[in-house]
Amino acid sequence: MDNQANPDSAQEKTFRFNLGTFEGFNFRTQSAIRRRLTTAAVVAWDHDRQGEAEFWPSGDHSGVRTLFNHKTAVTAGELLALDHLLTELRGDSLEDFMRIYYAVNVRGANLAGLSAEEVENNSPHIFLGTCLTQLRFEAAYELFELYYPEVYRVYDEGACDGLVFDTDRFLDSPRFSVEEVELGEQKALLVDPQ
Repeated sequence: MDNQANPDSAQEKTFRFNLGTFEGFNFRTQSAIRRRLTTAAVVAWDHDRQGEAEFWPSGDHSGVRTLFNHKTAVTAGELLALDHLLTELRGDSLEDFMRIYYAVNVRGANLAGLSAEEVENNSPHIFLGTCLTQLRFEAAYELFELYYPEVYRVYDEGACDGLVFDTDRFLDSPRFSVEEVELGEQKALLVDPQ
């Protein structure tokens, strides 16, 4: 998929998911596009007729904004690929966006070639909340219990008085890759065992 979508087919394209709105800059007029554009309007933009332009998320959809936060512009092809991938995943929850974010921005996958199976098979543990400190605490205990059940049981039963579990040291160990993501008031902690 390329940046210059066929305007006739793009106008017929309906998106299954709301991907928010986009701002843009028109290079022909050397000015900002004065209105926010829908995803369909970005895909339908005729660069020959309306002027070469670039677009970026306006910020009203935290998942889209976060997914593309490392890019200066978003292409029509990327928006079509994202809608297709969300359709394959059968959802557009914040967890779905965080799984896609992890695949693209941390693992380096190409959004256009990414399949739902790849996203699901390489998904990190996702913890959502409003406080990263609390998320790290919850994640550490949950992963401690998941990956070291016998040791966790001994710790939980208090069989070893004075035993201290350092949540930060546990998460920051080479055993895990940890990504902290700011989504406005919402926060995400993505933890991937190495």
